[in-house]
Amino acid sequence: MKTAVITGGGTGIGLATGTRLMAEGYRVIAGGLDADDDMTEGIEFIRTDVTSQADLAALMDRADRIDALVNCAGIIRQSAEWEPEVFRQVMEINVTASLAAANLAKGPLEAAGGSVVNIASMWSFFGSAGSPAYASSKGAIVSLTRSLAVAWGRNGVRVNAVAPGWVTLAWAQARRTTRSASPGSRHGSRSVAGRNRWRSRM
Repeated sequence: MKTAVITGGGTGIGLATGTRLMAEGYRVIAGGLDADDDMTEGIEFIRTDVTSQADLAALMDRADRIDALVNCAGIIRQSAEWEPEVFRQVMEINVTASLAAANLAKGPLEAAGGSVVNIASMWSFFGSAGSPAYASSKGAIVSLTRSLAVAWGRNGVRVNAVAPGWVTLAWAQARRTTRSASPGSRHGSRSVAGRNRWRSRM
């Protein structure tokens, strides 16, 4: 059975993506520290600290094969991100953990001719006065995605990124303002999940 591993797969975009992939016949293994109370039945949730190499390895080992890896785990700390230590924490979870997860999944992805989908953001492309680390991390995700695509494409692994606009998550709604929102950028988690599903099958 085709299998997808999703970091941050217990909530929001990650959960919506897992639900969509399950409907397409995938086995879905989700890792993270949080899970919604109405977790989709059938998704296998494993408590995972993505900054822990051991936790990530245990998550990948749960899969007999990996056809898709979706790096969706991430945090935002708002204005506290102007502090260097908080900035570092956001980058570690949002960027470094995505690289670590991809590296651990590389062998199985090559064997399956699989794909990686990284979650970027509209903030990948313009700055954020209120969340500088989050915006920087999502810009870095775009660059990391390009590098992985160049490096791994020759081995049959496709790597893409999806950059959502505003979604219906509590923290996103708190950050949403008339000034920063752009027309046509208001997509829900289900819409993003559809894009992730399409990317994972390219």
